[in-house]
Amino acid sequence: MSDKIKLLLVEDEQTLADIVADTLSEKGFEVTVAYDGEAGLRAFRKARPEVVVSDIMMPCMDGFTFVGRLRREAPDVPVLFLSARSTAEDVVQGFETGGNDYLRKPFAMSELIVRVRALAGRACAGKSRMPAQFRLGRIRFDAERRRLVCGEAVTELSAREAEVLQYLCRNVGEIVPSKTLLVNIWGDDSFFNARSLHVFITRLRHRLAADASIQLVNVRGVGYKLLTGR
Repeated sequence: MSDKIKLLLVEDEQTLADIVADTLSEKGFEVTVAYDGEAGLRAFRKARPEVVVSDIMMPCMDGFTFVGRLRREAPDVPVLFLSARSTAEDVVQGFETGGNDYLRKPFAMSELIVRVRALAGRACAGKSRMPAQFRLGRIRFDAERRRLVCGEAVTELSAREAEVLQYLCRNVGEIVPSKTLLVNIWGDDSFFNARSLHVFITRLRHRLAADASIQLVNVRGVGYKLLTGR
């Protein structure tokens, strides 16, 4: 049985895709290549890869649409976006769509390899952990299914929202430094990732507003603290 990491690369620049695929294959990955989002979905269903790397700007189906549809079939497969689009809004949209990491073009192959291996390792570790349930006042947070339940109301969370909230839940009442969240969840504490974190914190506040006793406090210049009603 092969120990190679199965990877799907979805990239419409065929020369770049072939170079990346060849390099990854030499580094021990089992690579399947698709040149647009529609072909990517077909390739995913056939190959069932452990990690997906996708461009954003593609014909037929762009990367955001591709990953959005992929998430309906495979909510837990790690996804890394590759793109020349590098504004904070693009990065946030990538994470909100369901991406787990975002690498800007041009990129170093060594960095791509490190990030892909980290995503594959995180996914493997995640499968071995027990499902997590948290009680936040009147709200129950089901981390495995990425949803908040308050009475009859159910709120679905994005993968990144669930990651951030789970980290805060494991440290209720304590200040969690922004850098800790960024390094452990995003992989680095760059300016763009810091802006992305701020957006997700704002969205989580909105989602937790069903129970006014829950507070997600910004400790200026340091990090965040989750306070819950009990």
